Amino acid sequence: MVREVVLSFQQNNFVDPGVWVGFDNFRTVIADPAFRSAWLNTAAFSGLALVIGYAVPFVLAVVLNELKHAKAYLRFVVYLPVMLPPAVAVLLFKWFYDPGAGLFNQALGVVNIPPLSWLDSTSTALISLVIVSTWMNLGTGTLIYLAALQSIPGDLYESAELDGAGLFRRVWHVTVPQTKLILLVMLLLQIVATMQVFIEPYLLTGGGPENATVTVAYLMYQYAFNFGDFGGGSALGLMLMIVLLIFSTVYLRVSREEDAR
Repeated sequence: MVREVVLSFQQNNFVDPGVWVGFDNFRTVIADPAFRSAWLNTAAFSGLALVIGYAVPFVLAVVLNELKHAKAYLRFVVYLPVMLPPAVAVLLFKWFYDPGAGLFNQALGVVNIPPLSWLDSTSTALISLVIVSTWMNLGTGTLIYLAALQSIPGDLYESAELDGAGLFRRVWHVTVPQTKLILLVMLLLQIVATMQVFIEPYLLTGGGPENATVTVAYLMYQYAFNFGDFGGGSALGLMLMIVLLIFSTVYLRVSREEDAR
């Protein structure tokens, strides 16, 4: 981390001695037309991932917790995507998204919906990456939520049932209040994780089409390893690190409060 801070103020190609350039690297990357797109795309990706990837694991955990049979088998099925190497999972979805023989377009054809250019359209490329990320990380969040649900005293649910509460009311009045700290911690962790998204745009879209999926982490990679500008890449990395430090500080504070309880 210290080395990154130093590099962000240097012109350095790791061959010649580094030259101190002050804030020139920051001015260069901020002037880049892709800079604004990268931050907007990263924020949009994090927002969409929260809408989809934050809610789905919790709902799935609630459903699994209510089941009476096959819990162990279904937990294994849900966690299976996490055990795949990320590159394998992403390339699997690249085949799913294929505009010709892809699985998703074949499924749309069954219900007479025209095929979509999932990764080649600016309107669908980013949400396509969110779907991949959600599927890849679904199992971890689900099992964490499931562990939290199983720690809730059963008599709270029994009392709610005696009062005539259905599943939705039990979840809203018992489950959510009893797991609110876990929900908040997972929210902050997901924000930190999604803002560092890299492998999905790197393997699926290359930041395209028209910079619609370029993210801060991907742009940082481009500066360092495609352009050979390690100073510019480090400047972007420092900006991202500062933003993530803010969220991490909030996370650590919430964790301390949870431990105190």
